[in-house]
Amino acid sequence: MKAWNWDRYGPPDVLTLKDVEEPDIARDEVLVRVRAASVNPYDWRHLRAHPKLVRLSIGLRRPRPGLVPGADLAGVVERVGDEVTGLRPGDEVFGEVRLGSFAEAVAVPHDRLALKPAPLTFEQAASVPMAAHTALQGLRDAGRIAAGQRVLVNGASGGIGTFAVQLAKAFGAEVTGVCSTRNVALVRSLGADDVVDYTREDFTEREERYDLLMDIVGDRSLAELRRPLTPRGTLVIVGGIASARGGLLGPAAQMLRGALASPFVSQRIAAVRWKPNSADLRLLADLMEEERLAPVIDRTYPFAEIPEALRYIERGHARGKVAITL
Repeated sequence: MKAWNWDRYGPPDVLTLKDVEEPDIARDEVLVRVRAASVNPYDWRHLRAHPKLVRLSIGLRRPRPGLVPGADLAGVVERVGDEVTGLRPGDEVFGEVRLGSFAEAVAVPHDRLALKPAPLTFEQAASVPMAAHTALQGLRDAGRIAAGQRVLVNGASGGIGTFAVQLAKAFGAEVTGVCSTRNVALVRSLGADDVVDYTREDFTEREERYDLLMDIVGDRSLAELRRPLTPRGTLVIVGGIASARGGLLGPAAQMLRGALASPFVSQRIAAVRWKPNSADLRLLADLMEEERLAPVIDRTYPFAEIPEALRYIERGHARGKVAITL
């Protein structure tokens, strides 16, 4: 089969398309024939080893041989392990892996997959997992969102942000999104009650106070982000592109500062970490079946142009998600 590999850290140009052996599956895994994938900042961080902390998991001097990048996928089940229940060959699924989806087939733990919502194309389904999962876990688990709260999403037009706006509305919140001028109409179309154009207004200087602020961009200090919160409000740090371009810790540095500061301030400061699981994927699938949640796709690239797709998303101006079709 064909798969993308990289043998040194650097820009997307380090990727090469190779013929490799089809992966074996463990007893609790499923072999998925990939029909679509999507790209995330997570992917170029691994390529560049930015932050340097990435090297601890994939190789200190260079990536371990045979690694395939990519996390999001949608496709068709080809084989299942002996311990897998609930999935069978021929099922259309979507889900996520730590690495490996930029290939024609991938072995996926069964608890990181769910059946693809029937109304969605493979490209749409592949655009959901990591971004929507992060938004869901940030709002529900880290943010403890409740109906009637005032929620602000900084970075509302990106991959995570477009899902966060819709999910906050699904939870019954009053939502304000922060984005650039060209994305104001998009964010409003997702259900935002109010939109802040950051080129014209600094959301941290607003008189309005919010019960929950999800920061996806990572370009503001903790003091600035706490300013528009109520005295008992919650700041959720996702760790965005702006906080991850270099250094040893990248976005983890802001998360660490938040953890250290949280016991000494009246507001809660919490960090969200992506935790793949099939239960949340099924919840997201239900919301999409009910038409309460939908992926926003900026561009779609063919499998052979994954490096170009990564270059595009690395610029940090994608509206929603960038999909890959096989």
